[in-house]
Amino acid sequence: MQGYRFSRFGSLDHLARHDEPMPTPGRGEALVRVRASSLNYRDLALLSGQYPMSWRDGLVPLSDGAGEIVALGEGCNRFQPGDRVCNTFFPQWFGGPFPPAEAARQYGSNQDGWLCEYKVVSEEALVRVPDHLGWAEAATLPCAALTAWTALTGPQPVKAGDTVLVQGSGGVSLFALQLAKAMGARVIATTSGADKAARLKALGADEAIDYLAEPEWGARARELNGGLGVDLVVEVGGKGTLEQSLAAVAPGGEIAVIGFLADGAAELDFMRYFLSGATLRRIAVGHREGMEAMLRAIARHQLRPVVDRVFPFGDARAAWEHFLARRHFGKVAIVH
Repeated sequence: MQGYRFSRFGSLDHLARHDEPMPTPGRGEALVRVRASSLNYRDLALLSGQYPMSWRDGLVPLSDGAGEIVALGEGCNRFQPGDRVCNTFFPQWFGGPFPPAEAARQYGSNQDGWLCEYKVVSEEALVRVPDHLGWAEAATLPCAALTAWTALTGPQPVKAGDTVLVQGSGGVSLFALQLAKAMGARVIATTSGADKAARLKALGADEAIDYLAEPEWGARARELNGGLGVDLVVEVGGKGTLEQSLAAVAPGGEIAVIGFLADGAAELDFMRYFLSGATLRRIAVGHREGMEAMLRAIARHQLRPVVDRVFPFGDARAAWEHFLARRHFGKVAIVH
């Protein structure tokens, strides 16, 4: 079989396609014919050396993949050959609080990822994908979709009538928009420009704020919710957007802290945070139990991930280049 590896991070020139030995499943393992994989912002952070968690060189990249089971090792009972599956982001986190050891068990950073034709994993690290999704769509779910679901279903789960603020048009934000609307929430989205605002509204956003035209978009979001503030902010920007998220959130609301997309040197204003009455909750993607609940919701509502572009396996570098340009709306996938 064939797979891609980064000899070292730092440049796409270090990404190369190789012949690899065909893996064989052992006890409790499944051999997956990988049909698609997808890119996440963490892959750009790894490439640039800005990923905040541990990593090592020489690995097959990408944390997200989907495919069909072609063989099972002894003792397997969750699946049958031919089942359509995708991976869970943390292969050994099945439920409950985050186990710290899982931070060093991430695909594409600590162990081989999914940019390959075949992969052997524990059957416990796989979940069934909804029948209505294609391979590229299914491959977008393990990281971005589950992160959005975890943000929406925390200690204060979103309920009908709540207002959710999402930032931009990346994978997590678009999944959060779609899932929040399925839960009956009102959604305010921030974006750059009228074209993206129109696309966000077509997906269900009730309001869209152009953050270039309104840099104090936190106050505008609060105003759009009757001056009360929003119940949940899906915070993907990090230090570059947290100040505005604090301006937007309602007393007793929550800011689900997910990413570090936006540049900025702002430090947390403690008194502003204290007076806001808000909760900051850091999201670490999610566990298998949450993934399976999310997939049931996606199937029930027939939701479809927003896929910006799909590239063939032989043109994986072009997929990275397109993603690096940061002009995509939704997910970028690679079909194998």
